[in-house]
Amino acid sequence: MNTKFKISALMAALCLSASVWAADWNASTIYLVNDTVTYQGKNYKAKWWTQGEIPGANQWGPWQLLSTAPTATPVSTATPAPTVTPTAVPTATPAPTATPQVTVKPTSTPVVTATPAPTAAPTAAPTAVPTAVPTAVPTATPTAAPTSTPAPTATPAAGLPKCDAAWNAGSSYAGGAKVSYNAVNYSAKWWSNPGSEPGKAAEWLAAGACDSAGMATPAPGGGGTSGVPTKAEAEAYAATLTDSDIFRKVKASVRTLANSVVEAVAPGLMSNPGNVKRVEVILPKAKWDYYFSKAHPSYTYTRFLQAVAKFPAFCGDYSDGRNADEICRRSLATSFAHFAQETGGHSVEQYGNAEWLQALVHVREMGCTEDGTSCGYNTECTDPVFNKVWTCGTDAKGGFKKYFGRGAKQLSYNYNYGPFSQAMFDGDQSVLLKDPDRVAESWLNLASAVFFFVYPQPPKPSMLHVIDGTWVPNDFDKSRQLGNDFPTTIQIINAECQDAQVKPAAQNRINYYTEFSRDLGWDITKESMKCSNMGRFDGGSSAAFNIYWEKDWKVGGDNKCQLVSYQTPYNALIDGQYSKCVEANWGITLK
Repeated sequence: MNTKFKISALMAALCLSASVWAADWNASTIYLVNDTVTYQGKNYKAKWWTQGEIPGANQWGPWQLLSTAPTATPVSTATPAPTVTPTAVPTATPAPTATPQVTVKPTSTPVVTATPAPTAAPTAAPTAVPTAVPTAVPTATPTAAPTSTPAPTATPAAGLPKCDAAWNAGSSYAGGAKVSYNAVNYSAKWWSNPGSEPGKAAEWLAAGACDSAGMATPAPGGGGTSGVPTKAEAEAYAATLTDSDIFRKVKASVRTLANSVVEAVAPGLMSNPGNVKRVEVILPKAKWDYYFSKAHPSYTYTRFLQAVAKFPAFCGDYSDGRNADEICRRSLATSFAHFAQETGGHSVEQYGNAEWLQALVHVREMGCTEDGTSCGYNTECTDPVFNKVWTCGTDAKGGFKKYFGRGAKQLSYNYNYGPFSQAMFDGDQSVLLKDPDRVAESWLNLASAVFFFVYPQPPKPSMLHVIDGTWVPNDFDKSRQLGNDFPTTIQIINAECQDAQVKPAAQNRINYYTEFSRDLGWDITKESMKCSNMGRFDGGSSAAFNIYWEKDWKVGGDNKCQLVSYQTPYNALIDGQYSKCVEANWGITLK
């Protein structure tokens, strides 16, 4: 694993040095991970496969900002001053020009995540990919300067289109947003910070005069005329946005039990939850000890039962005739096969038994320690935007905590520790961000793996729903050979089955799955085991639906949040997150 990360660091350095010569971005070109492009004077690096996604358009999209591209003649820039509320400029006065900046923060690929994860033995497979609301950048105080074209104004006249919602000096606007100002309609060409005045700021494109008769100007801060909702009203509105069959099924599959109940679980107790009792029958302690005789002492049978108890849908019951015992055997075989690849010893000579029986050897990423100088996985902690979303913990010396791979799924990066912490601790993302090593030293080392198994990463379904048939592939999925089979779970982790020649790591997983299935009583001839030339999950998949809350930027979206496809701190699968989204993004308190 050390070799892999040294190579990754070298590649990253090479990409940075090569970015000066990056080609212009082309909407029709397919870009692979680490490809570099230039767009609007800035260099970007692809974090994963992408096509048609504009660099810089989505703060948590596939493009990582590297630098500003070199130009033939240096351009001087003014030092930004604190943002002030602009004063409307009289028609006769020429409009100054100002170009605001947009802060764009890169992210790494998810596993729960699109995800930056080690794939060699042991492999790190992070959970889903993180996002945050773009940060407003201070806008330079306009200084009057002659221009050839004054700010557009118009006098309403018969036949003019109605004005769009009035521009609000206290609001930010996403690219494509439509507003009106001084009886002229505008559309945002890209992200617009608060105070960036239409007719002056470069991001606004005039769309012509409009009829402003009867328009109301919203209150500063986006409050609008509808007022602040109560907490009950906000949650009722959220319920209307998540009222779908697939959302209800997914939410039911990720439900959790209280930690007080989970920590009371122990082998053989009559009080154990039903799914735990099923696992105890299929996987008694003697079989666990046989499978994991080389495991690190932190991985125990009791802790595995507690991890299972946390998520009742894992090896849970079905009321529609599906065979719960059969699904459980298959789920265990799938999980253990991935354990063996990602945390296994991979050496018959060293460990003295078959490789499929060498899982869970590593509890922490190889070569990584709390006191070492490497393996920080915390560069995002220095970014004010990213650190505000998933606030990193600090050590006694004031340095940031390290978020290297830990546990059976080698959970990595603060933006994966944060969401996992939310699921484990009633929506509190700070617990594991402050104490990441808890993932290695408690039952969370196995719960992190079950979490990854049951949680979807749209457009990828959860591995549970692949195995139990809840996810139904559509024609798009089938055209990419994605289906209800084990190789599809490999695609969910890191797409190792997409090449014509099966990768060694993917073949390892298949070999291990074959052995675990045989021993647990699942017949693999009932599913496809083809692992080559498979496509990736994409927006056309039947699993592509939105599960994160984000500020509603649309007209009429005041004091509301909306569902989006990219990751934010507000997971719609966790109760109460909608209200947190509204309060954080609109600066209000719901009562």
